[in-house]
Amino acid sequence: MRCLIIEDDAETAQYVASTLSGAGHQTAIAPDSRSGLDHLSQSPCDLLVLDRLLPGDMDGLALLRTLRNSGNAIPVLILSALATLEERVTGLRRGADDYLAKPFAAEELLVRAEALHRRAAPADSGSELCVADLVLDVQRRSASRGGRGIALQPREFRLLEYLVRHQEQTVSRAMLLENVWDMPADPQNGLIDVHISRLRHKVDRDGEPPLIHTVRGLGYKVSARS
Repeated sequence: MRCLIIEDDAETAQYVASTLSGAGHQTAIAPDSRSGLDHLSQSPCDLLVLDRLLPGDMDGLALLRTLRNSGNAIPVLILSALATLEERVTGLRRGADDYLAKPFAAEELLVRAEALHRRAAPADSGSELCVADLVLDVQRRSASRGGRGIALQPREFRLLEYLVRHQEQTVSRAMLLENVWDMPADPQNGLIDVHISRLRHKVDRDGEPPLIHTVRGLGYKVSARS
């Protein structure tokens, strides 16, 4: 896995790089957003580890917005000392795939990074998954509804894939955390609700019958039934 670390604190950047390279991954470090964008334009990467508070005229969230607006779907793991639920939700809404609060353990960083890369990797099966007019191409990691292409980030695709594979079944937040994020169940974790909201915005457009449903007090399900 080729990892770019955009972090202005040299000690933290080296800690992240050592953790990832120690597990056999390639790493490069950029001290700010501009140099990070330059690196991405010249060298393909599989994962971006991004500090939220960066110096200069572009912080981590601004860089993330630039990437997503340009169609770059590279998995992004944000690192930040801003660790409240509100701050984590903000980072995820801006397009991050995961958010790790500082300080963090090397083991957790590695597990999260490898999980993001694993989720983004193309599946071996060429099968399609369908519910109503929604089609997921598992091999190409693409989605469409009624012929309309749906741009999904790697984490969003994995979440939607899991829900579609379990269509007509209620899936709890705990199940999603454990199977999509490889994280233990945590009733205070807002990751699921943030990503479901983003998926609904992309999948269930105005005038289309909703496919993603909330089952109050239990979780979510994908169903063609109203």
